[in-house]
Amino acid sequence: MPLSPRSRFRSAAGRTPWSLRRERARRGRTGWGTRIAVGGSALVLLASGVGHVLVNRLEGGLDRINAFGGLTERPESTGNGLNFLVVGVDDRHELSERQRDRYRLGGASCDCTDTLMLVHVSEDRDRLSVISVPRDSYVELPPHTDGRTKERHRAVPAKINSAYAHGGPNLTVRAVEQMTDVHVDHYLEVDFASFVKTVDVLGGVTVCTVRPLQDEYSGLDLPAGTSVLKGGEALSYVRARHVDGGSDFGRMHRQQRFIAAVIEKATSTGVLSSPVQLGKVTSTLLASVRADRNFGSAEMVALAEAMRGFTSSSSEFVSVPVADPNHSVEGVGSTVLWNRRKADRLFEAVRQDEPLAGQDGAKDEGAGGGGTTGRRTEPTLVDVPPAQVHVQVQNGTSRPGIAGQADQDLREAGFRTSGPPRNADRRDVEQTVIAYDPRWDRSVQTVSAAFPQSELREDPGRGPLMEVTLGKDFADVHPVRAADPFAAEKHDDDHGKGFEAVTGDEVACG
Repeated sequence: MPLSPRSRFRSAAGRTPWSLRRERARRGRTGWGTRIAVGGSALVLLASGVGHVLVNRLEGGLDRINAFGGLTERPESTGNGLNFLVVGVDDRHELSERQRDRYRLGGASCDCTDTLMLVHVSEDRDRLSVISVPRDSYVELPPHTDGRTKERHRAVPAKINSAYAHGGPNLTVRAVEQMTDVHVDHYLEVDFASFVKTVDVLGGVTVCTVRPLQDEYSGLDLPAGTSVLKGGEALSYVRARHVDGGSDFGRMHRQQRFIAAVIEKATSTGVLSSPVQLGKVTSTLLASVRADRNFGSAEMVALAEAMRGFTSSSSEFVSVPVADPNHSVEGVGSTVLWNRRKADRLFEAVRQDEPLAGQDGAKDEGAGGGGTTGRRTEPTLVDVPPAQVHVQVQNGTSRPGIAGQADQDLREAGFRTSGPPRNADRRDVEQTVIAYDPRWDRSVQTVSAAFPQSELREDPGRGPLMEVTLGKDFADVHPVRAADPFAAEKHDDDHGKGFEAVTGDEVACG
C-alpha cells in the first residue's frame, strides 16, 4: 500500500469550535507514571504492522476525547513529522481498595497529569523522539475557564501538571504548546488499568541495573543485574521514586528505559510481525488509551506502513533541560524551572524534525561508546558515569608511550583525566594498580571496569582523584558505559546541542 500524503497525517484539531467536555473513561485511572510507560510504547505498538481489518477493529474500541476544541493562537504546524502529547492522569476514584493495596497506590487522586511526554514521529517515519516534561515544571497557565467551577481565570502561575485539573486536556495542550512552541497534532491519554496485562501479554520486559533497586513505597525490589519483569514488578519499577535520590527525574529516566525495553522486546521477538500476537497486545492496550477524535484508522494504517522497519535504535529519549529543580514560587511552592536556552534548542530541533541524539559527534563503533581502540567489545555497564570520575595515569613499566595512550583512551571514553601522564617511581610494576580514597568507593568501580585486571589499593585522604599505575599486564582500556546514560548529561552551553539525548539501544539491556 502506498504511503499516504503528508496531509493525511496532519490533525484537523482546532478547526471546529468544539466545547470542552471533561469526559471520564469507563475504567479507573490511577496516577503515577505507569500509564506513560505504556502510552509511549503504545504509539509504536498500535501503529506497527497492523492491517486494515485489524486497525479498523481496534479503532472502534478507542475511547475518544476532545482535546483541541476551541484552541486558538496555536503554534504553526510545520508539517515536519507528527507530534503526540502523551499524558497520564492521576485519577484512582474507581479503583477498589483491594487494587490500591495490592499495587501500593494509597493516597488521594490529584486529578492532574502525573506525567507528560511529547512524542515526535519523524517525517520519514524512521525515528521516534520522546521528550519527558517534568510534571512540576513552572508555567503561566493561559487565560481559561475552570472545568470544575466554570469560573473564568486570567493567566496564573502554576505547575504544568495542574493544567488538567483546571481545564482538562484542552488546557493541558495549550500549556504545553505555550511552553514548547511545538504544534501538538494528536493527544493520547493513558491509565494503568491494563498495564499489568499488557506486560504479561508481551511475556515480560527485560531491565538491568548495576546495583539493587529497592523502594518500600512502590514495592520495588530488584537485584543487581538483569531481570525480566512481569506486570506487577514492572508497575513498581516505573512508579518508584525513592531509589536513586532523583525523585521525579530518576523516575522519568526509568520510564524512558522501560519504553525502550518494550520497543526492544516487541521488535526483537516478532510481536510486530505477528498479526495474532500484535492483536492481543494492542487489544489490551486499548483498554488504557484515550485518543483525540482525529487519530483514526487512516492515520494508524499510514503509520503502520511507514514504520515496519522500526527498531529500538530508532527511538531516542531526552528530558527537558532544567536550570533549577527547586524553584520556589509564592502561592505555588517548589517548581522545576527550565533552562530556557537549552529548551529552546531542543524544541527547535523538534520543529525542524532533526535527530536529538548523536549530534555532538559520532560515537565510536568499536568501543560501543566507551573508548576508541577500534575493538568491537561489549562495554561494561557502570553505576557512576565516566564523566564524573577524575583519573591520573602513570607508567609503571619500561614501555614508552603506553601512559599517553591510556590517558587518551580514558578521555575518549568520557573520563576526566588530570594530565599529562607521568612515570611512576618504579618501572617494574607487574599488575596495574588503582589507588583511591575509600570515600569514592562507587567511582572507583567505574575505573576498575576500564582496567578489569587491576588491583584496588585504598589510599585514605587522597580525595576524588584516582591514580592508575599501569603494570606489565596492561593491554588497553576496556570500554565502559553508564547504566543510566541520562546521568552523564553535558553542561556545555557554548558547544553542541545543550541537551543530552540517548537512543533506545543505549538504555535497553544488551
